[in-house]
Amino acid sequence: MPYVYSLTLLFSGLTGINLILSYQSKHIDPQFWTTLKFQLLMIPLFLIANLCIGYGIKFGFKAINHLGGVLVAAKCIEVLISLWMGYLFLKEMPTWKTWVGLIIIAVGVVVVKQK
Repeated sequence: MPYVYSLTLLFSGLTGINLILSYQSKHIDPQFWTTLKFQLLMIPLFLIANLCIGYGIKFGFKAINHLGGVLVAAKCIEVLISLWMGYLFLKEMPTWKTWVGLIIIAVGVVVVKQK
């Protein structure tokens, strides 16, 4: 069950943070005061997202007893979410280079996990 909690919390928290930052890059004027106002308004959402990520890592560590593995998995989830946000907000389609990079990351995770 900690696996499910960990993945759910990590996915929720990382998606929240990426949504906020993607929205800011697309819809918020890059002027300092406008950005500061937006960031101040988003503090409660950042707090919730950071709590989700923190507990996701905690449950993941409890499940597999390997912090490095949990953090690598979180980064892999974040890369996939970033691709999703790029498409959602900027209509960016991943190129073949992006897919090659993801395959390299996946192979690296497999190599690290082998004993």
